[in-house]
Amino acid sequence: MSTIQTRAAVLRAMGAARPYADSRPLAIETITLDPPGAGEVRVAIKAAGLCHSDLSVINGDRPRPMPMALGHEAAGVVEAVGPGVDDLSPGDHVVMVFMPSCGHCQPCAGGRPALCEPGAAANGRGELLGGGTRLHGPEGDLHHHLGCSAFADRAVVSRRSLVKVPADLPFEHAALFGCAVLTGVGAVVNTAQVRAGQSVAVVGLGGVGLASVLGALASGASPVVAVDLSEDKLALARSLGPVLTVNAADADAVEQVRNLTGGGADVVLEMAGSVR
Repeated sequence: MSTIQTRAAVLRAMGAARPYADSRPLAIETITLDPPGAGEVRVAIKAAGLCHSDLSVINGDRPRPMPMALGHEAAGVVEAVGPGVDDLSPGDHVVMVFMPSCGHCQPCAGGRPALCEPGAAANGRGELLGGGTRLHGPEGDLHHHLGCSAFADRAVVSRRSLVKVPADLPFEHAALFGCAVLTGVGAVVNTAQVRAGQSVAVVGLGGVGLASVLGALASGASPVVAVDLSEDKLALARSLGPVLTVNAADADAVEQVRNLTGGGADVVLEMAGSVR
């Protein structure tokens, strides 16, 4: 296989002045994409979500090596596979995950692939799990964002950054499983280990918070209380199932949660990142 040209959203410097509509930190560039190497896959991106982790690189809160092609929450279709990839084929639908898992380090062997040590090191360097970059601009190499660089028409990623999904799952839904669902449901099931019958309160109803609500419902939690400042988001939470809601702007919001959970929730998930 040979290199191909593709388009990608490239960040060349962090910390641009706001508003970003004026400073325009990202630029759509035509770049060169290497063919997939051993254990790698080329994916045609069909849907990608904008996550706060992307914004945290743009504003410099999460420093990363520059320049970098951004984007990590995405779904697409396999176009080509490199040597050694025998469980995916062109045409398969896949979701990208923001942490490649080597399968061999201590966290991976212990069932915690999100803490993969080689994966975290590669992400920090802006490289793929196999080392190096597969992206090149007119001025030199470009770094990968969390092993994905999914704000693009196509991407080359490690096989260990992909999960095969059913072909009838819409791409715009599948993309959310790569970060928001992975984080929110993972917090409920893996970190909090919520059990059936426990009471759960979720504070903050962004993508991760709503995924946590779904994870709590799937785990059999009862009651599930969702807390946010937005009435629209509270209504959306109620539409997901038997969910009680509290507006955080209410003066007695804490007392409402206590009353709804019989004295206090067994598990509280803070997904707002705000003190308001």
